[in-house]
Amino acid sequence: MNKAAKNNFKSKALALLSLLFVLMSSSCEEVVTLDLETGKAKIVIDAEILWNKDTDGKTQTIKISKMAPYYNTSTTKVSGAQVRVQNSEGVTFTFAETEPGLYVCNDFAAVLNMDYTLFVEAEGKSFTAFEKLTSASLINKVEQRYMPDVSGPDLLVLSIFYNDPADQENFYLTYFTTDFLKIPYYIISNDNFYNGNEIKDEFSDVDLKPGKIVKIVHRGISKNFYNYMNLILEASGSNPFNTSPGNIRGNIVNSKDNNDYALGYFRLCEAVTTSYTMK
Repeated sequence: MNKAAKNNFKSKALALLSLLFVLMSSSCEEVVTLDLETGKAKIVIDAEILWNKDTDGKTQTIKISKMAPYYNTSTTKVSGAQVRVQNSEGVTFTFAETEPGLYVCNDFAAVLNMDYTLFVEAEGKSFTAFEKLTSASLINKVEQRYMPDVSGPDLLVLSIFYNDPADQENFYLTYFTTDFLKIPYYIISNDNFYNGNEIKDEFSDVDLKPGKIVKIVHRGISKNFYNYMNLILEASGSNPFNTSPGNIRGNIVNSKDNNDYALGYFRLCEAVTTSYTMK
């Protein structure tokens, strides 16, 4: 084979390889939308009674929506529901709809360790749930430090410290929110190894820099809600805002059909809220 023929063969081979590369690259970048089977949309009830220690706790909200198909970017709000919460003394607190799917009570009475029952009538179905208002420990101090990072600059770490009561079993949920987080960073913890001692929760991120303001919400939660959150973590790869491979059943039940439960968890938490500016 002469030199010209060799070069011509080499050029054709290179052209063929280039074409294959382009085709492979195009196929890798193509977005494939699967035709997923859509089941019956369950009602979702987001019912958290959150009583901050520095407030009277009178204003509380409950959100009601429906599950959406996987590719939907929004959820359907459930309007026209009847929502109320009753305490163990028989006092009833009514939640009125102020906008689609949002129900508000402005005269709620939060009492620590009191039992409360949620009642929801929505789309011809009756749902109930039962929980106790759980106390939170005060935050003793908030500190920051630098942690060595072999892969880059040292990381800033924000820590909160709180005392755990020795005479009871306690469970906690702490949120850290700041402007560069799309969703809160959160920690669930218990006092299995720290009963009666000081507990430390920590938050760090590569974007946590001096000048950043971090809001901290530290809740006391029930054992049942702690177990529920653990199940969500296990199912969603440690991120509660990921899509779980299956529906995690909470404590909100259909009083007439046990198999047609609502998604969500009715919980009542005392909370300590503070902010910290990184230095």
